[in-house]
Amino acid sequence: MILVIIGVSGSGKSTIAKGIAQKLGLPFYDADDFHPMANIKKMANGQPLNDADRRPWLESLAKNLANWELEKGAILACSALKESYRQTLASKVKMIKWVYLDGDFDLILNRMNERKGHFMKIEMLQSQFDVLEIPNYGLHVDISKSAEMVMDTIIKKIEIG
Repeated sequence: MILVIIGVSGSGKSTIAKGIAQKLGLPFYDADDFHPMANIKKMANGQPLNDADRRPWLESLAKNLANWELEKGAILACSALKESYRQTLASKVKMIKWVYLDGDFDLILNRMNERKGHFMKIEMLQSQFDVLEIPNYGLHVDISKSAEMVMDTIIKKIEIG
């Protein structure tokens, strides 16, 4: 199984994906770990990435997803804000399940204010909401609940569906 947990920065993608991976016994990967240094430096300087910056990163992730699918599967945390990004990610796999972590700007801003040491600047949150294309498929989960409740909801839904 390939499960991709998507949403804006600060929505809890890494926490939720890591927890689900542990519960299901699948490998966890954070898409941020695959960014080239140029992208990380750009974001650290408060500059949003453009599609040209993201293209090689997304193509590399798509190849990894295909490899992970051939193994025992994986859980990936990835913003995947635009439909074109999700299409690239899904381009090399047979079956992919999407989970969109749904939360409003104020909730996520408050969470971002509480975390330390992340390269994503709080000021860039608005740019993420500006480009976000909410998928009309996959599982949409309200993130106002505890991380444990969100994980349990996702696991129940993907095991049923």
